[in-house]
Amino acid sequence: MRTRPLKVALLGCGVVGSEVARIMTTHADDLAARIGAPVELAGVAVRRPSKVREGIDPALITTDATALVKRGDIDVVIEVIGGIEPARALITTAFEHGASVVSANKALLAEDGATLYAAAEQHGRDLYFEAAVAGAIPLIRPLRESLAGDKVNRVLGIVNGTTNFILDKMDSSGAGYSEALDEATALGYAEADPTADVEGFDAAAKAAILAGIAFHTRVRLDDVYREGLTEVTAADMASARRMGCTVKLLAICERAADGQSVTARVHPAMIPLSHPLASVREAYNAVFVEAEAAGQLMFYGPGAGGSPTASAVLGDLVAVCRNKLAEATGPGESAYTQLPVSPMGDVVTRYHISLDVADKPGVLAQVATVFAEHGVSIDTVRQQGKDGEASLVVVTHRAPDAALSGTVEALRKLDTVRGVASIMRVEGE
Repeated sequence: MRTRPLKVALLGCGVVGSEVARIMTTHADDLAARIGAPVELAGVAVRRPSKVREGIDPALITTDATALVKRGDIDVVIEVIGGIEPARALITTAFEHGASVVSANKALLAEDGATLYAAAEQHGRDLYFEAAVAGAIPLIRPLRESLAGDKVNRVLGIVNGTTNFILDKMDSSGAGYSEALDEATALGYAEADPTADVEGFDAAAKAAILAGIAFHTRVRLDDVYREGLTEVTAADMASARRMGCTVKLLAICERAADGQSVTARVHPAMIPLSHPLASVREAYNAVFVEAEAAGQLMFYGPGAGGSPTASAVLGDLVAVCRNKLAEATGPGESAYTQLPVSPMGDVVTRYHISLDVADKPGVLAQVATVFAEHGVSIDTVRQQGKDGEASLVVVTHRAPDAALSGTVEALRKLDTVRGVASIMRVEGE
């Protein structure tokens, strides 16, 4: 074993960073045995140096992250500060000064991963980011390495624990969205400002990363269609149960049937209770991968939190340090297919549409005519009426999203349609 330690700089010492530092200290002997050399925490960059950080030598604390990554003796930089800047500048500077990087920064990778990949390749360094998607679940490395010889056609997953907790509570207890969000906040699953989670931004960033790796093409955050779950109601959950389904916020990345394009999207969807993702409860994550040779694979586990995310970071640290000792680098960007990302209007799926209509003869015929005129085939219809008011629930066969949008616009113009109560996609069949 090499006795000279590999030096590690840690950028950020919050929930995840502090757990990374703790594990590096308490498991130092095991890490050294697995790597083939000891690892030494050489510096920790923070914004508030006065905060007490148990188990970390105060002499390691600095507020000058740029100076830390420029030192020249740093072998690996671990970036867990998040956001676009200064993270991007710090990572590229680390590459320039000889360090490889382990990052958990999903936002930056989804927004400008190409810049990071290019900088790592230019300087012959590693960029690893298992912790950026689905916490402790081994997912990035299986896609980048284990399935590198296969053709992945679809990635379907629950990649945000906060939203899964909210939807699970709505389904199991009959609670409304606001009540479920309040419970998630009280238990620490939701941030004080939950926008990134409940509006789907967090899941969309992860979908962009997954799609890019799975399909060997560049997919940016702006390429991902996004809907949050704030409009999901208790009535939607009840409708799903009547259909033998539940509702999940899904990240869906697909290769087109002709193989000439890909799609990436995040939105609530009804999935059958028989689908493996339907049983994912509480704040857990799960990702379902469909590959040509391997078939269907499912990855499941805790998708967030200090310890689970730190586990993924440390796994990457071991891999990067081993590469350093071997004077090698791991896989970089694979974007050789250069497949375009199709707009949401081209996506073909099923729909569950709930309409408020007048309770009188001929309404169903009018509605059915509108669907037919727009080329959307109806699978089932359920109608209930009382005192001149009625609800009409239509489940379609698979149709392009653009055709469904045109159908809904036409339905709104009918005098007998009082309103469109909800529209939800049906997936997983």
